[in-house]
Amino acid sequence: MTVIINRDNTKKLYIQLLEILKGKIERGEWAVDSQIPTEDDLCKMYEVSKATVRQAVAELVRSGYLLKQQGRGTFVCKRVISEGLSMLTSFRELMLEAKVVFSTKVLAQTVLMPTDDLDLMLNIPEDMHVIYLKRLRFVGSDAILLQESYLPYHICPQLLQDDLEQNSLLEILENKYQIMITKVQDFIEVAPVSETEGVLLGLKPGTSVLLLEQRFFAGSQEIMYTRSLKRPERFRFFIERERKS
Repeated sequence: MTVIINRDNTKKLYIQLLEILKGKIERGEWAVDSQIPTEDDLCKMYEVSKATVRQAVAELVRSGYLLKQQGRGTFVCKRVISEGLSMLTSFRELMLEAKVVFSTKVLAQTVLMPTDDLDLMLNIPEDMHVIYLKRLRFVGSDAILLQESYLPYHICPQLLQDDLEQNSLLEILENKYQIMITKVQDFIEVAPVSETEGVLLGLKPGTSVLLLEQRFFAGSQEIMYTRSLKRPERFRFFIERERKS
């Protein structure tokens, strides 16, 4: 039986569609590595707009259910599902060199209106401002990390005046604004740099870098989305897993 979108439901259309598509993957109706229907086909199947389809698919890509392949389409990913085993994960990022000293240059520290699906991601009205931070990190004279962060403006408007070249953003959030980070979701992939990003990182356009997207939560509220581009030869990742008692 085909599940349909319920327009009397107060739940947003893209969330309903996301749950329908996610169910198909989890029940095996869409097999791993199989290609899902095109945007146009999904629009016809569920009688929704392209914007709704794109939001739902983008969220499933971020969650690791789907993978977009340029010029080919969107495919179901292989997922590792824990069977009743709840895990705590601590994530640390290590520089290859020991005792390295970072410096930071702030390229942007301003306010803008949310674009793409930022309002959905941060759970704010689409006409509410967000704080936009763009920082370039150096080791010595080498630019190694380009980082863009987005936060709802209303949670810490004074952040626009804070010194982010000498202080840690997370420490400012926790120590000055009492916003305690309780959960971080990380999404890591290899991606090509754009021409603009390549200039900042000293790389040719199209060079592969590590793309780390992070969603920071304080309780159930997402309070920051960060997109980081890292030169892969300067970083490695360490993941430690621990069984909950």
